[in-house]
Amino acid sequence: AALVTIDVQRDTLDDQPFEIPGTSQALPQISALCAAFRSRALPIVHVLRIYLPDGSNAELCRRDAIAKGARLFLRGTQGREVAPELLPADAPLPNDDLLLSGALQSVGPAESYIYKSRWGAFYQTQLEQHLRELNVSTIVLAGCNYPNCIRATTYEASERDFRVVATTDGISNFTLNGWHELRSIGINVLSTDECLAALQAAHV
Repeated sequence: AALVTIDVQRDTLDDQPFEIPGTSQALPQISALCAAFRSRALPIVHVLRIYLPDGSNAELCRRDAIAKGARLFLRGTQGREVAPELLPADAPLPNDDLLLSGALQSVGPAESYIYKSRWGAFYQTQLEQHLRELNVSTIVLAGCNYPNCIRATTYEASERDFRVVATTDGISNFTLNGWHELRSIGINVLSTDECLAALQAAHV
């Protein structure tokens, strides 16, 4: 199994330029998952956005706003950094040039950053190749936020025949309707505590 966190970046947290309600509240649960995967040397991938100031690499619906000065996940700014609660103490800052080139950046043993340019984390990225090389068959998803990037990534993972676990309390804006939607396509919907218990049982 691998843990994949989506867009849990400083700009999405409470009182920040691109605050996504519920993301700060999900931090303790996502942090607990990171610690559990890290302690078992299981893969972790932190997926993040990095927008160029002219908006040229953003989705069409955000491109104009960024070009006009909206400060969202901008290259070189603190706001594009992954929330520190999710990272090891000695984690490096994102290497914008490396990530924008499509390469993965090592964060620690079995832990990486990867940049995505659109909603889904598999779209024109090395995520699938990276997970296949690690013989990953199950992805645990957490992060920000269900209607957009989590939902798109879940469907992309399912289309690639990964087993997927979506964490009810580790995803912002994840509603009961979302749980039903994902269960209808065979996604496992579990709380963080249930995920941690499953990890413990598998690694006794």
